[in-house]
Amino acid sequence: MAQGNPLFNERAYEQALQQQRVRVGEEMTLQGTINKTCFLLLLCVVGGFLGFNHAAAMAPFMWPIVIGAFVVAMIVIFKKTAAPLLAPVYALAEGLALGVISAAYQAQSAGIVGQAIAITLLVFGVMLFIYRTGIIKVNRTFITGVVAATGGIALFYLISLVLMLFGVNVAYFSSNSGWAIAINVFICIVAAMNFLIDFEFINQLTSQLSAPKYMEWYAGFSLMVTLVWLYLEILRLLGRSRSR
Repeated sequence: MAQGNPLFNERAYEQALQQQRVRVGEEMTLQGTINKTCFLLLLCVVGGFLGFNHAAAMAPFMWPIVIGAFVVAMIVIFKKTAAPLLAPVYALAEGLALGVISAAYQAQSAGIVGQAIAITLLVFGVMLFIYRTGIIKVNRTFITGVVAATGGIALFYLISLVLMLFGVNVAYFSSNSGWAIAINVFICIVAAMNFLIDFEFINQLTSQLSAPKYMEWYAGFSLMVTLVWLYLEILRLLGRSRSR
């Protein structure tokens, strides 16, 4: 079963299948996944609050925090058993970075952060409703399309990050043009579609398999990554819209 979210890929699913036989009380559950996700989001919010209210002091440490969070995320992705320990570290670090970024947007446009948070939560709720009602079928064709789009976006982000580290300006991140807004909207849609695949993956592991307990942390980690991604793109989209 391929997954649109790079964190919920074929390999992750197969590893869970191989580890079905776990002792009673140590298997992944839906409630446990919800609890872990909420805890990670709480840590992210705490980090965001600190970063937002101390943006000036935190700004010089942005790149080390972002790079550190990326390294931690890579470790979790390739060593899922480390998720219970490292997912909270990632959530806090990501929150700090989000707080500084949000403060910069807020300084340019009052009220934009609250709107971005509200829209992000609304989209999450809508996608959960769509999944539960089956309005969009999460089948192989759907998954393949989201995989391709997400992979392309991830590659674009990675190349852009490397270029920016070397002082090269990537037009997309500074442009308010119509094409930039169109790409921004497309990325928001792809991010939202990832929620459907995340939900399906969690449903498969909690209702049909006996996945190991640490996958609750991994699932929460992946959902948080998608939420953060969507929030940043919505924040960027609102910023562009207000600047036109």
